[in-house]
Amino acid sequence: MTGRLGIDDVRPQITGRLYPAKAVVGEVIPVTALAWREGHDAIAATLNVTPPEGASVAIHMTTDPHNQDRVHGVFVPDAPGLWTFRVDAWSDVFATWRNAVNKKMDAGQSAAELANDLAHGADLFDKAAESAPDSVSGVLVDAAAALRNEDLSLEKRVEIGLSEVVTAVLHRHPLRELLTQGPVCEVLVERRGALVNSWYELFPRSTGGWDQYGQPVHGTFDTTAAALERVAAMGFDTVYFPPIHPIGAINRKGRNNTLTPEPGDVGSPWAIGALEGGHDTVHPDLGTEEDFVALLERAEELGLEIALDLALQAAPDHPWATEHRDFFTVLADDTIAYAENPPKKYQDIYPINFDNNPSAVYDEIYRVVMHWVDLGVRTFRVDNPHTKPANFWEWLISKVHETDPDVIFLAEAFTRAPRLYGLAKLGFSQSYTYFTWKTSKEELTQFASEIRDAADYSRPNLFVNTPDILHESLQVGGRAMFAVRAALAATLSPLWGVYSGYELFEYQPVAPGSEEYLDSEKYELRPRDFAGALSTGDSLEPYLTLLNHVRRENPALQQLRNLHFHEVDNDQLLAYSKVDPVTGNVVLVVVNLDTYNTQAGTVHLDLAALGQHPGATFPVHDAVTGATWTWGGHNYVQLTPEVDVAHILILPTVPTDQRESLAWRDVADYRA
Repeated sequence: MTGRLGIDDVRPQITGRLYPAKAVVGEVIPVTALAWREGHDAIAATLNVTPPEGASVAIHMTTDPHNQDRVHGVFVPDAPGLWTFRVDAWSDVFATWRNAVNKKMDAGQSAAELANDLAHGADLFDKAAESAPDSVSGVLVDAAAALRNEDLSLEKRVEIGLSEVVTAVLHRHPLRELLTQGPVCEVLVERRGALVNSWYELFPRSTGGWDQYGQPVHGTFDTTAAALERVAAMGFDTVYFPPIHPIGAINRKGRNNTLTPEPGDVGSPWAIGALEGGHDTVHPDLGTEEDFVALLERAEELGLEIALDLALQAAPDHPWATEHRDFFTVLADDTIAYAENPPKKYQDIYPINFDNNPSAVYDEIYRVVMHWVDLGVRTFRVDNPHTKPANFWEWLISKVHETDPDVIFLAEAFTRAPRLYGLAKLGFSQSYTYFTWKTSKEELTQFASEIRDAADYSRPNLFVNTPDILHESLQVGGRAMFAVRAALAATLSPLWGVYSGYELFEYQPVAPGSEEYLDSEKYELRPRDFAGALSTGDSLEPYLTLLNHVRRENPALQQLRNLHFHEVDNDQLLAYSKVDPVTGNVVLVVVNLDTYNTQAGTVHLDLAALGQHPGATFPVHDAVTGATWTWGGHNYVQLTPEVDVAHILILPTVPTDQRESLAWRDVADYRA
């Protein structure tokens, strides 16, 4: 945008301001813009922030030391809702005046030669005093008087006007000329759980334990409530359930995804719908709707939130298949097409066709979602949203948020970047990512930089595994790999997730080269002896608990935009830091990516990114081992998988006057 002064490249701004940028309560939002003008006179900028309710706040913006045309500002929203901001540029007449006077005095010019500058300065101070509060206007009047006092030496005449006191007053109460307003940009602020959240996935039907003959017993909402106590003790925030609805009998899958189920096989929860009902019904073996509400209440008592799966598909015996055949694609032979993702086939699932009767489909899905929202569900994990129309999601999420703006939607969209990020812009609060497949130092650095740079519109939920994804690294990397992947996920993003069984080091695929679990819980009951494994030291549960504790205690790990990588002279060692610009909390992580061998190297720290001065030494406290060392710019590190896979180091707090620049340090490059 170009007015009297130029204002360009205002960020955050999504798709030409078509969609609001994303933020949550308490998140640090860096704002940047190019502010420029003709000639050599100084230009300054103000960030004007308006909350959903209340008066606007003006924040002085800082000029980038490496780019004099770029300005930066920071704000921290303290309430959910639609916030707006605007960058205003203005002629900084006092900065121009100070620059001219200092240069001319340094050149040895006399008071007579500076007569016009002195008179102009006095007029400026008079003008500034007129609009300044009475508590500070006096010093501006004194500055004007001194500039006009010819009985004083030149140095004395300009002393007040060039003083730090006057500069500080003008910083708070600037004299703004040629004021030019930039575009109004929007930021949709959601509740904090949309960004800062630890997820744990479990199947309620697997919580029933075993009978006297050692056979699995189908779990209920009551047994699930008991299982939640362990999850809460590990420090997780959200418990995600796969679909809890009736499961179709037609074309039901057997164990390990076979097409020949045995009597008693429970089928896939994603084959939703049977004679008992569809998406608005609970599986009768789990209990009743009243039992589910009681489970929600128990979860809340434990400090947990329950997330439900929203899988928009139907089993062949779903009520929709007979009552709403136009919800599906009917083939030439009058059969309904089942789902395929070659080479995978899902004979037990009918995908929804959103184009045959869109208004009816939209209304029915909205009804289903609101059924669960009205019962108290506030988070949905959406299955394969990238296979449904984008405009449907924009409609559904916005309609739900009209009455319930705190509802969170997580997109399980393993897809190409334009679609993944497009869904995020349309309203999804969180997104799955390709983190699971990023294993090398180069891959992880590139991936983590990308999710940092996309923070204005996408929030990455780094799941270490899912019922569908058992990556090769977990199959062959040994138990240390489980700790490595957990440490990376828990510290690279404020959002991370674990699928039940991860803490027991489950690693066996159904076949070589497959990412499917052997005896997958998707097709059978899988009760687990978590207590027994913990008692024998055969569990990663204490480490997961530690990671969640460290995340809660360190605000730096609750920010997404502040990731900074540091050089290490070993490709098996990865080092990165995070700083919280609000509290000054600093966390530095060093991870050994080799889970079979000790790796050593020197970590070369970018001290400025840590709020430290060149040559500084400082204590670092390892939150994992409890050890404390003295570090500086170059530090030797040795990590042994059998002992410790990562250092999670807590550094000294950054002084208040240095924090704001760190808020935009790592976003400056990609926004330039």
